[in-house]
Amino acid sequence: MTAPLHEGRPPGTGRSLPDTQQGMRRRNLARVMHAVSAEGPLSRAAVASHIGLTRAAVSTLVDELIRWGLLEELGPERPGRVGRPGSALAVSGHGPAGIGAEVGVDHLAVCAVDLRGAVRARAVRHGANRGRAPGPVIEELTALVRRVVAEAEREGLWPAGLAVAVPGLVARDGRTVVRAPNLDWNDADLGPLLPGRLPLTVDNEANFGALAELWLGAGTPRDFLHVSAEIGIGAAVVVDGQLLRGTRGFAGELGHVPVRPDGPACPCGGRGCLEQFAGEEAVLRAAGLQPQEDMVGLLAGRAEEGDEAVRRALRDAGTALGIALTGAVNLLDPETVVLGGALAGLSPWLLPSLEAELTGRTAGPACPVWVSGLGSEGPLLGAAHSVVRAVLDDPAAVAERP
Repeated sequence: MTAPLHEGRPPGTGRSLPDTQQGMRRRNLARVMHAVSAEGPLSRAAVASHIGLTRAAVSTLVDELIRWGLLEELGPERPGRVGRPGSALAVSGHGPAGIGAEVGVDHLAVCAVDLRGAVRARAVRHGANRGRAPGPVIEELTALVRRVVAEAEREGLWPAGLAVAVPGLVARDGRTVVRAPNLDWNDADLGPLLPGRLPLTVDNEANFGALAELWLGAGTPRDFLHVSAEIGIGAAVVVDGQLLRGTRGFAGELGHVPVRPDGPACPCGGRGCLEQFAGEEAVLRAAGLQPQEDMVGLLAGRAEEGDEAVRRALRDAGTALGIALTGAVNLLDPETVVLGGALAGLSPWLLPSLEAELTGRTAGPACPVWVSGLGSEGPLLGAAHSVVRAVLDDPAAVAERP
């Protein structure tokens, strides 16, 4: 259910439903789930009106979804409506949950999200992962996954799948980390290392951050360039509500766009890459500070206090970001640029110089820059919600699980 996302499919879906009677039934089940998820609580009649099916057909579909534990009846609709009140339907607060996980350079995180989008369980482990072999890191992540799953199960939920966000290039098989320079991982197949009973997807953290912005952001357009950062800098391009992945699935490596070809060496093998000027550690070095657990908090606090070295480092980082983004904006013409991750928390000091570069260098009108309200939570939430979306996209798959 959580196979890699591909262009031309609804976000979150991992299969193409055949154009047969059975395929039509599955699509209609998905339409009911999406209607109730987006607009609910709704009566059967309201669902029928939303999706253009007869009330009898919708009632049959709804009965199946209730039996599978995906929808629940809340009782009669609010008074004041004309005619006999119907029973209001909502997606279930029990049953399937999406398990999202994130492997960061300096942390691990896991959460469980129910079909209503509420985070029901969460676990975090802070500590360096750079230079560690994948096995021990994933062993610690698995322990967090099991803790979160156990907590979710105590609340009447069960895991529908696991999606893992990583700071690196991920193959289209949705499980192999081809290269993660800031972790020093190469060709690491995470499939055998993670709990085998859960459907698994591994994807780049910037992709999951962009999907979270698309699904959860307030007023986010369907065409945007999402940029996020921690130690490294990632980007994802969303076109008409779909991720633009590239031939091998590696699109969006903005952090390794050179902004000064004669600049410092980068773990990717290049020189003068953007993340050597605008990544968290690069900004700390430029400000003369030592890394610590909450680097964004440290930088933001010092900048608010008027520390000129920190403010200068952030201005320079904004300039480097603006130079790199100019090329992407001129090439792709997105409706907006969205800053997420650490960049969101540092935006008051990054934006002036970033926007100055975009304004001065962009061939057309300047592209507006938004600050994500999800911040550093984006990749983890995007991972968990991708599993939830897969359930909404093909609810019949839940009934087929052993």
